[in-house]
Amino acid sequence: MLRSLTIRDFVIVASLDLEFDAGFTVLSGETGAGKSILIDALALSLGGRADGGVVREGAGRADLSAEFDLPGNDPELKDWLAENAFDAEDGVLMLRRVVDSGGRSKGFINGSPATLAQLREAGDRLVDIHGQHAHQLLLKPGAQRCLLDAHAGLAPQAAEMAKLWKALAALDAQIADAGKHERELALEREQLEWQLAELDKLAPQEGEWEQVHAEHSRLANAASLIEGTSGALEVLTQADGAALPQIETIEAKLGELAGYDPQLGETAELLNAAAVQVQEAAHALARYAQRLDLDPEKLAEAEARMQALHGAARKYRVAPEGLAALHAEKRERLASLERAQNLEALQAEREAAHAAYLKTAKALSKARAAAAKKLAGEVTQSMQTLAMAGGSFDIALTPAEGGAHGLEQIEFLVAGHAGVTPRPLAKVASGGELARISLALSVITSRASPTPTLIFDEVDSGIGGAVAEVVGRLLRTLGAERQVLCVTHLPQVAALGHHHFQVSKQSKVGKTESRIAPVLGEERTEEIARMLGGASITATTRKHAAEMLGAV
Repeated sequence: MLRSLTIRDFVIVASLDLEFDAGFTVLSGETGAGKSILIDALALSLGGRADGGVVREGAGRADLSAEFDLPGNDPELKDWLAENAFDAEDGVLMLRRVVDSGGRSKGFINGSPATLAQLREAGDRLVDIHGQHAHQLLLKPGAQRCLLDAHAGLAPQAAEMAKLWKALAALDAQIADAGKHERELALEREQLEWQLAELDKLAPQEGEWEQVHAEHSRLANAASLIEGTSGALEVLTQADGAALPQIETIEAKLGELAGYDPQLGETAELLNAAAVQVQEAAHALARYAQRLDLDPEKLAEAEARMQALHGAARKYRVAPEGLAALHAEKRERLASLERAQNLEALQAEREAAHAAYLKTAKALSKARAAAAKKLAGEVTQSMQTLAMAGGSFDIALTPAEGGAHGLEQIEFLVAGHAGVTPRPLAKVASGGELARISLALSVITSRASPTPTLIFDEVDSGIGGAVAEVVGRLLRTLGAERQVLCVTHLPQVAALGHHHFQVSKQSKVGKTESRIAPVLGEERTEEIARMLGGASITATTRKHAAEMLGAV
């Protein structure tokens, strides 16, 4: 559940701190006051798209934070937070977004840096936003299909089916290519075979170039290494006046003197440690010197290997260190061409892929049919209370050729009155009917979702009167199950909220600012009266507003 929203320098909001409760919360205000700014700010904190234009004029950045109670019924979210190292031990989830005036943004989850994809992934589990233009999407077949799949929990099956279709289409393309470009493929295969024979003989290994280069450098400079190592050993331990004996002598002397002045004891200990380090270094040099030798044969081998690798790299126009990857790439390409030229095997693979696709698609069709029947019945029942008595809603699943979206076309049908044959939504629904059907779908599909917070941004546009009261009661009932926020211009809806915020716009020092504050008691009566009567508020409108609130 959304607990609080903090907004700094966003559009026309300078500073705002809001706290929310469970139930049905309404937000109202005059047109242009910035009611939807609150929803936009929340959407950005959940990973929505942003640009520098959202930063308040004169400010350097916009800072948005949304705090949620961690849903107890979503163990997957807790597992996801743990996997991504986002601490949420106190049961609180804080999503934050900072956008600067240049359009760059940063995201945070519980104080830790987060990508926008991570913000969206968390946000999708916390909030479901139904925008004021959501009903327009219902006119698009793709949106209708997605809504049905999402409502029925079939999105994963639909995604798997689309993946299988993509694989099937790729095999069809391979078969077509094999027939059209048989000569070209044969020539490419012949070229790959002799290239692979050459690379197989060379057998480049991952990381080999670096190893051979280092070995060559060591062998080529063996004389210098031997000379330098021997000289260092002599200075440290072997020559007259070598460093190690002198350090040991000085350390012993200071140890004796420390008996007269303890302050010299610390210096003696430091020299003792230095002597140990020098001795260790001398042992390491001695071991290294034992492994060093002048080996012209090994040097010649390393030089020959470097030349072979370098020559092949130049021939194939890659860096020497990229030969191993090239070798693997050409081997895979040859295998692909062999499969492509083996039409019998390719056809068998295609048949298996087609069978897998059909199995998944048919199972999805069956599940869609059951879900469509149930959803259509629920929407039809809801229409009876939304001034569409006798009307009906149906979802047609028309068989079609297989494709990425399945074996059927999905279309929403509606009959506005009894005895009328349902027809496509885009052809028969008026603006008001479309808004009501959209609202019914939004509420019904939201009930099927585990998302704890639902937001409706003016989804009640296009309705009024008694229908508006039904809509308000619908949202209030939903508010008993979830946290519901609704931006509305209808007093019938606003009067039914458990909580009420008013959005106002003020001019200050030549700048316009939007403010949001809770309204209670007489203030709420005045706001409902304003929504009823507009600029002219009379005693009658105030009385009507009080009656509406009293009826609740």
